Amino acid sequence: MSLPENTTAQPGLAAALSLTHHGCRDFVIVDAIAEGQNTSRAITIHSATVEALASIDAAEGLLSQAIKGEGIRITSRSSQIFEARFGPLKKYSAYPYVLLSPQNVTELVLGQKLQSLGVQVQRPHRVVGMKQNEEDRRVTDVSLEDGQVVRARYIIGADGAHSTIRTITGIGFSDPEGPDLGNHVLTQMVSADVTFEPEPVGPLTIEGHINITLSPDGFLMLTPFGNRFNSELTRDGNPVTKSIFRIISAVPVKNRDPPHAPPKEYIQNLIDMYGPACITSDSSLNPTSVKVDQLVWSTRFRTHSAIADRTFTRLGAAIFLVGDAAHIHSPAGGQGMNLAIRDAIFFTEAITKHIQAFAGDSDVDDTILQECAQVRHERALEISRLHQEAFEPRKPYT
Repeated sequence: MSLPENTTAQPGLAAALSLTHHGCRDFVIVDAIAEGQNTSRAITIHSATVEALASIDAAEGLLSQAIKGEGIRITSRSSQIFEARFGPLKKYSAYPYVLLSPQNVTELVLGQKLQSLGVQVQRPHRVVGMKQNEEDRRVTDVSLEDGQVVRARYIIGADGAHSTIRTITGIGFSDPEGPDLGNHVLTQMVSADVTFEPEPVGPLTIEGHINITLSPDGFLMLTPFGNRFNSELTRDGNPVTKSIFRIISAVPVKNRDPPHAPPKEYIQNLIDMYGPACITSDSSLNPTSVKVDQLVWSTRFRTHSAIADRTFTRLGAAIFLVGDAAHIHSPAGGQGMNLAIRDAIFFTEAITKHIQAFAGDSDVDDTILQECAQVRHERALEISRLHQEAFEPRKPYT
């Protein structure tokens, strides 16, 4: 079995962990990049994803290292509007919270778990071609850039939005509804990890909550990390000693496109326009005039969605798409990485069942695989529709 991945490491690692848990060790996991754990990006792991990881004995590391989010606060710039707490989820889940963990930390923890099981990610190995094996119609020859060829009966493509696996197999990839977001407030956003001087104080700066400040033409999300991930988020050898905060801010279209890697001054301007009083440098709102001190990481992104025409096909081997190779979603709601991890776990469970069935009957059909693929595809479509409904302009009341 081959598990090519690139840029979306979490589903590839989750697939390998799930296969190992189910007793399948005859696989190779390859990654096109030389070193993992490169970007902070996604920070939210939902309870359903924790449940899926726990089902393959892979949740303990994250549970011990991540912050357990207690709820979401909605505020104006100066006061709280309401708070939604996750505690009531205990009626439905053993994990009544969201885990808050930068994406590179999540990847590190999953990678360490996989390594403890004796499995190594082979790097850097880029897939450049695939073709059906001439001798066995259920095998695909996967060609790597260095000339090596991996023969596989199953292939899981977790190789990102520009998936080589998806392209070679000829699977379409497009927005299922084709929405025109136009000037919607969520059309473009900026994300950053920062420290402040002086360090802000108040309820919005305490670990365990996601804080969303609303304004007429934007919003800003503030998530305190404390010192929990300082060593993992440190880059270029520059130590970070202060508390780190995740900032996500909408950027109105009228303000034009944000820079590719927004600088500290750009982040400060967004905070001063849309952020809560406790972190603004505007002395009329905050007498202590809090300012961004260190910019640990930043990026920009546009809100859009796309879904593969199908997530299972055959080119000799059974081929599956997971993560961004199968579907990309708006970051709003933190569903992309979560769906990707659960896709990988559920697909590999179906694969191990198929392997067991195939061992007793060489002519076994693909029903198990097709049914799982259909369920996961429908789930991705459901999330995409929810996001699109959120983006639709609301008609004025009459």
